[in-house]
Amino acid sequence: MMPRASLKAVRVSPRKASLVARNVVGKRVGDALNILQFTPQKAAGLIRQVMYSALSNASNNDPHQKAGIDVDGLVVKQVIVSEGPSWKRFMPRAQGRATQIIKRTSHITVILAEG
Repeated sequence: MMPRASLKAVRVSPRKASLVARNVVGKRVGDALNILQFTPQKAAGLIRQVMYSALSNASNNDPHQKAGIDVDGLVVKQVIVSEGPSWKRFMPRAQGRATQIIKRTSHITVILAEG
C-alpha cells in the first residue's frame, strides 16, 4: 500500500491545479514541499496541504508502519487532479438577459511511494 491523501470539491479550476501538480511529480517529498511553498498560485497551497496529509498518513497509519516505509525516502509518485462538481451561477446582462457562469471545483489526490 502506498500512502495517499485526497481533498474533495476544492474551489480551484482543475486546469489551473494540474499545471501546478506537474511541477512536483517524481520529486522527493521535501523538495516538492519547498517548490510548492514558493509557488504563488492558489493551487500550490492546496496541494501542499494534501501532501502533508499523505506524509502524515505514511508515518502514522498502522499498515504503513508494518510495511516499514521510510518517511524520509518518499517521493511523489502521482498527483491526480480531476474535475469536481461545478457551481452554476447567473450574471445579469443588458436588456433583462442573464448569462451562465460556471465555477469549477476539483478533486486533488496525492500518492507517495518509496524512492
